[in-house]
Amino acid sequence: MAPSSRSSNSASSAESSNAVLHIQGGARLSGQAHVSGAKNSALVLLAGALLCPQDCRLRNVPSLLDIDRMMEILATLGVKVERDGTALVMNASHISQSKAPYELVSQLRASFFIIGPLLARLGIARVPLPGGCAIGARPVDLHVRGLQAMGANVQIDRGVVHAYIPGVRKRLQGARIYLDCPSVGATETLMMAATLAEGETILENAAQEPEVVDLANFCRAMGAKIRGAGTNTIVISGVPSLHTTDYAVIPDRIEAGTFLIAGAITHSDITVSPVVPEHLTAVIAKLRTVGATVLVEAPNRLRVIGADRYRATDLKTLPYPGFPTDMQAQFMSLLALSEGNSIVIENIFENRLRHVAELSRMGADIRVEGNTAIICGVPKLSGAPVVATDLRASAALVLAGLAAEGTTTLQGLQHLDRGYDNLEWKLKQLGADLRRIHGDAEPVLTYAPV
Repeated sequence: MAPSSRSSNSASSAESSNAVLHIQGGARLSGQAHVSGAKNSALVLLAGALLCPQDCRLRNVPSLLDIDRMMEILATLGVKVERDGTALVMNASHISQSKAPYELVSQLRASFFIIGPLLARLGIARVPLPGGCAIGARPVDLHVRGLQAMGANVQIDRGVVHAYIPGVRKRLQGARIYLDCPSVGATETLMMAATLAEGETILENAAQEPEVVDLANFCRAMGAKIRGAGTNTIVISGVPSLHTTDYAVIPDRIEAGTFLIAGAITHSDITVSPVVPEHLTAVIAKLRTVGATVLVEAPNRLRVIGADRYRATDLKTLPYPGFPTDMQAQFMSLLALSEGNSIVIENIFENRLRHVAELSRMGADIRVEGNTAIICGVPKLSGAPVVATDLRASAALVLAGLAAEGTTTLQGLQHLDRGYDNLEWKLKQLGADLRRIHGDAEPVLTYAPV
């Protein structure tokens, strides 16, 4: 199991950006990869703890820069947060602020999730428009329209979303809300807000991702009345208040998928645990299509056996249960080494093909046309200096480096540290040859990604 305290990920964002990861390709991997708690679930569950005026204990929380930022945001609101290994204890009994600081929110997209719980608890919330990876526009209009449908007055002024509940009762009102697209963020924001609303709220065309189900289960553990999570219609019957709970975050399906591809791309035989296999149905299907063997060895454990050669395939990113956008870059690294021509269509974010230029530096033959990448498989990749452009691109370049001939040097590790808990340590335990060089120990690349 990975250590409970951070090693490489303990560095600040500035330290991460001044470090370089050296990856020596060609090593075969073996053993078991340990999967941490889900980043995308833990972040929203931290926001959900604002709904409870008592202690909440979250277990299996990954150790990540993004988690640290969310903890800082909660602390500025008056929430007491204590970490004990992979567990967090939060007490939001005395929220002293309704406004989140711009300098923190601007660094973390998930921080916008606090608007729903704050509004439900206090009747007022002021949250700056969020930041995060530059992978495309992720507007908050669905969040805003949903809160307005529940009776909130919402305005955006100078980059800050101001929301309050008019009148004297200070409770949101249940409503029927249709989401124009099944946005995960909007589904989660409105579900949290509805837990303390008066009456029944129905979310139609809701997101069905496992992280949405995890949030619903967390809220139910605190006494919320929610049914239908995991389907496209979620019904929330508001309650006056929530109570303490002790809850474990689900395993990270994107980290698990990344390890499965690590085994495949290095032609290795490894196991990955703990996992929820049904969360990875689309990824497993595509791995089997290209020629890898994926076995469900236990209810929470998968085994991947790499093939000598892989064949091309096409994929489209889609909302769950379709192929996840968060696995597109990693799978593209494998397709770059697969025989034949593959087509990858990115349907979720318009700027999520920026890793193509970096893979091309390593010898990949990929052409981009709009939101489509046409990949002509090559026999090998070669180590090269590359720059991570976002979180999942950083993982894709690590995978490519593991499979490449020679040494790959990866810059932009602040992206990697945002979303992978001790990835280097875990890969080293499997036999990978990589090391992080901090500060001025070696020169840092200075060119910009193309």
